[in-house]
Amino acid sequence: MGLVSVLEMNNDRPTDNQEMISLAHSAGCRVAFLFESKKNKVHSSFFLSKGKASELQIHCKKSCVELVIFSEPLSPIQQRNLTLFLKCRVIDRVALILDIFANRARTKEGKLQVEMAQLKYLSTRLVRGWSHLERQRGGIGLRGPGETQLETDRRLIAKRVRRLNDQLVRFSDQCRNRRKSRKKRGAYNVSLVGYTNSGKSTLFNVFTKADVYAANQLFATLDTTTRRVFLEDRNYIVLSDTVGFIKDLPHTLIESFKATLSEAVNADLLIHVIDRSDCLWEQKFRDVIEVLKEVGTQNIPMIKMFNKIDLIGGEPGVRRDQYGRIQDVYASAETKDGLDLLKKAIGEQKDLREKCYYPSDSPANCESQSVEGDNYLEENYSPKRESLF
Repeated sequence: MGLVSVLEMNNDRPTDNQEMISLAHSAGCRVAFLFESKKNKVHSSFFLSKGKASELQIHCKKSCVELVIFSEPLSPIQQRNLTLFLKCRVIDRVALILDIFANRARTKEGKLQVEMAQLKYLSTRLVRGWSHLERQRGGIGLRGPGETQLETDRRLIAKRVRRLNDQLVRFSDQCRNRRKSRKKRGAYNVSLVGYTNSGKSTLFNVFTKADVYAANQLFATLDTTTRRVFLEDRNYIVLSDTVGFIKDLPHTLIESFKATLSEAVNADLLIHVIDRSDCLWEQKFRDVIEVLKEVGTQNIPMIKMFNKIDLIGGEPGVRRDQYGRIQDVYASAETKDGLDLLKKAIGEQKDLREKCYYPSDSPANCESQSVEGDNYLEENYSPKRESLF
């Protein structure tokens, strides 16, 4: 396949190309060539200028590729024109991520969410494929063309989307009831958050001895998993592994993150897993923090766990804040070095919460708090957040 990377004129993030290559590898593609182009002006016909489109056509013929992936979203007209001009299949970044999510979804809820996102994406790209099978015309005085193929497809897709949405609402209610039940039992909920491929699933497996799929690729884990983790003195926490963040996530997949966002919004503690071996970890860290603030988690305590220190020759350690509490933990989930420090930090936060326990936070109010968190998520989720989450 060929990869077309369209860069902004003021873009100075060198990871954009590498991230697209990693996405292609996650989908099982082999990148034959990388075609770069500056985004001066978006052309309505081919997205690229006519000269750049001709250059791309030469690369496609020389490499004999069957698929070309654009790093920017394409309109249906642009996608069709490029497919005819390049004489090979053309998709954009949205379709690529949809394909990855479809392959990684394992739970019933995850599959329903991805299917709904795929249907919403497909609804804008319907073409006339069998116009000769359009419904028969009416009788005398009613000889209209009848229901066309496109109208039939749109009606069937809209009907399926409504049915999927009803099922997802029931799943959301079940998740809310489970959180309410855990709150009533006094469970301490901890959520792992962070950029994709930062090592969250590996850390989750080490703590819970679970068998969640973990690999060095983007979106290796899609479905949210929750397990009990025992600390010292028979204390325990409820740990949730969530899907990773990525820049410019398609808006059709926002629905797939609602369950994950609810786990984060209603958590008692967030562990922000950071890939310290990534040369641009600071930028990704800021991206994640911005999203977490916008969805309403700014008041939830957070521990920053700098993962993969073994790849940079680092040593396990901690950094405390001005009050003496552990704020940063330097560890490696792969070698398990420093994970005892992370457990200690979690225990400190749990003890602090129990010491500062007020009657207003009693289990009787847990249901209303959980519902308020979900309502905040629904009411404050704006298109601005779709650029990063």
